[in-house]
Amino acid sequence: MSTDETPVPNPEGAAEETVQDQQAAQSEQTAEASTAPLIDEERKAKAVESQKIDPSQIPEASFPLMISMFTTQAMGALGLIPNPITAEMEFQPELAKHYIEMMAVLEEKTKGNLDENEAKLMETSLHELRIMFVQNTKKE
Repeated sequence: MSTDETPVPNPEGAAEETVQDQQAAQSEQTAEASTAPLIDEERKAKAVESQKIDPSQIPEASFPLMISMFTTQAMGALGLIPNPITAEMEFQPELAKHYIEMMAVLEEKTKGNLDENEAKLMETSLHELRIMFVQNTKKE
């Protein structure tokens, strides 16, 4: 028996394994561990690629779109719509409050500069969000 095949005592009294067997097992574990980051990196790269947006699909910047974005964010934070990445409903009342307050600031700063439809959209959106906020935070 060579020195590489010296039996290694097993504390549980089971069959002895050789140093060579241990080295083979360690080698296999090292190989698995070294490929794991590659697989994770591939998944991340695919996820990033799938989230890339076709520039032709981006809507034109507008006031109604901005109101819609704030409203959607607030509703997501109230747990009314799922997070698009995790598909989980997330209740974060402080974040919802922040988005509602941001819209209130925007309303105040744009007063007198909006057309009738934009002003109505802002007023209605803020009113509805405030009601949703009160209804959903009462549940706590």
